[in-house]
Order: sequence, then C-alpha cells, then structure tokens
Amino acid sequence: MLENLPSDMAKLLVKGGNGPLQVIELKLGLNRLGRREDNDFQIVHSTISAQHCEIVLSDSGLTVRDCESTNGTFINGEPVRESPLLQGQTLQLGDVEILVESTEVTIAIPRFEQEPDIIPPPIVLEDGAMLCPSHPKKVVTHQCLKCHQVMCADCVRRVRRRGGKILLLCPLCGDKVTVLGEEPKAKESLLHRLAKTIKLPFLREKV
Repeated sequence: MLENLPSDMAKLLVKGGNGPLQVIELKLGLNRLGRREDNDFQIVHSTISAQHCEIVLSDSGLTVRDCESTNGTFINGEPVRESPLLQGQTLQLGDVEILVESTEVTIAIPRFEQEPDIIPPPIVLEDGAMLCPSHPKKVVTHQCLKCHQVMCADCVRRVRRRGGKILLLCPLCGDKVTVLGEEPKAKESLLHRLAKTIKLPFLREKV
C-alpha cells in the first residue's frame, strides 16, 4: 500500500508587476523566469526580458543565474550573474522585486506498507503427493520442523558448515527441515557407543 507524504518546496513572493501578488513555488531542478509564456513561471512586466533568469533548486539550496537580461538581475540591490539565493533576500528582475520567502526543500518519499506474504496451501494429487506452494510443478519433499511449512527441494536453503556438513534450512523461518517420511534419528547413548568399541571384562566369554 502506498502512502503519500507532504512535500515542502522553496517559495518566492513577487511583490511588483502588472497584477496581484504572485506566489512562486519552485520545483526541483531548473526553473525559468521571464515575460514569455513558455517559461516555467511567467512574470508580465515591461522591464523583464523574455527569458530573464534561471533559478536552480537542489538539496543544497537555491542558485540564480542571469540569462543575459536587458535590465539585469539583482540580489539586495547588487547585480549578479550567478549567485546563491538565501531566505529573506530580495531578488530583483528589472523593476520587479521578489522576496525569497523560503529555501527549504523537503522531499516526500512514498512509504510502502508491506503486506505479509500469504503462502497458499499445497495442492494434493490423487496419489497423495503434494505440489510445492512456491513451485507448483514440483512435488513436496521437505517440511520445516518449526513452522511445519512444506516445500520442494528447490526451496530448501543449504548452508555448508565447517567440516563439509550441509544444513538444510527453511526459507521462511530459518529452522531445520527434514525429508518427509524420514524419522529423526535418536541420539545414541555414550554407553552404547562404548559397548561397540570396548569389550568389558565381565562380558568376556568363558573359556
């Protein structure tokens, strides 16, 4: 599930010009300002060139570049060719003043709510064999000793331990798996192992 999060972008306030107060919300990357309609933001005024300047918005802030305008680009009254723009400064294009209200950039990253994997039950064939839920063309051969999930040989995780012994592990919970129909081997007692290798005196046959 996708959840939309709010985004905040740098904002400019056009204080002069032929019309009401204009709010410019800059987009990431290149923003073109000028009198012509094909600019990203059109400002209609006789002292503004067709394409007056460019403002670049990045995660490091704002940068303004003059585009060889007729009446120049100024920051706090000082002419600039290319310069950083800071919050609270006044950008002037010709006779139009623009207040840099905000230079903050908060990029919203969509958040995905991951739904838990639902593994369907295995399909049981007429002969009693089961088909693997993850590989429907393969027969179930193993089962996890912990979560009891059944699987085919391709699903089993194989981990080689020191000494060459291979552990068979469940891909879901990481516990050990066993071959279906195979009984767990009972641990042989120490006394039983000793009896196989050592012939105790009282077990010797009488001559």
